[in-house]
Amino acid sequence: MSAFVADTSYLLSVGFVHNALIASLLLGVLSGVMAPLVVLREMSFSVHATSELALMGAAAALLFSFNIGIGAVAGAVVAAVVLGLLGLKQQDSAVGVVMSFGLGLSVLFIHLYPGNSSSAFSLLTGQIVGVRDTSVWVLAAITVMVVAVVVLVWRPLLFASADPLLAAASGVNVRGYSLLFAVLVGLSASQSVQIVGALLVMALLITPGAAAVQVTSSPLHAVALSCVFALVSSVGGLVVSLAPGLPVSVMVTSISFLIYGVCRTIAFRRRHHAHKDAVRASQL
Repeated sequence: MSAFVADTSYLLSVGFVHNALIASLLLGVLSGVMAPLVVLREMSFSVHATSELALMGAAAALLFSFNIGIGAVAGAVVAAVVLGLLGLKQQDSAVGVVMSFGLGLSVLFIHLYPGNSSSAFSLLTGQIVGVRDTSVWVLAAITVMVVAVVVLVWRPLLFASADPLLAAASGVNVRGYSLLFAVLVGLSASQSVQIVGALLVMALLITPGAAAVQVTSSPLHAVALSCVFALVSSVGGLVVSLAPGLPVSVMVTSISFLIYGVCRTIAFRRRHHAHKDAVRASQL
């Protein structure tokens, strides 16, 4: 244990790890804000498809020697817009079509890449410890933009997410907010690829929100808890993985799952006690 603490302390003092910590903090906030809305809108499958298109954009950027982060953003936003336009009525089929197309192109681009195979593999599993200064700045800009947009349109976006039929009847532009949210999901997914890779984006964009809604019914409390859970998962996963040299994605997903399991247990115990109280009340 002492060796683990000593090695972790030393690695935390290294320059490139500082970038990784900042990126983990930013992504924790970004995914924490978005995750409850993703769960509320039942867009888990869409997030997975968007991550595949982010992978496609990143793989294309890697092949043609462009910035990988910008390539991931471009691919994810294109995916989000396409899903928003095609998937409003037939979401499952549209997501399946887009996801398979994006995955096929990703395999092609990775196959054609002549460089180090580890660079291509990192797109699948994440490589936060290799994040550059430019990528951190891009992540910071996207985080500020996404959080600002969510704050500005929180009430109508929440209304359109919780009850789209009633929102439409009340004059809310449900289709417009759906497209806007799809773009925000795309931007968030493209950045999550840097931490956990395209295959495990759901660990940050879904799990914290799914855990939060287990223990609270308040949307604002759910966002706050989701941010805490996402920060613990992203930053904690990075710190714990440093000394043993394990992939960051393994620890991030493990911590996320542990948090979700604890929240599910709390929710079960609450329902159990509520049921017992209701039985006692009926007996009286």
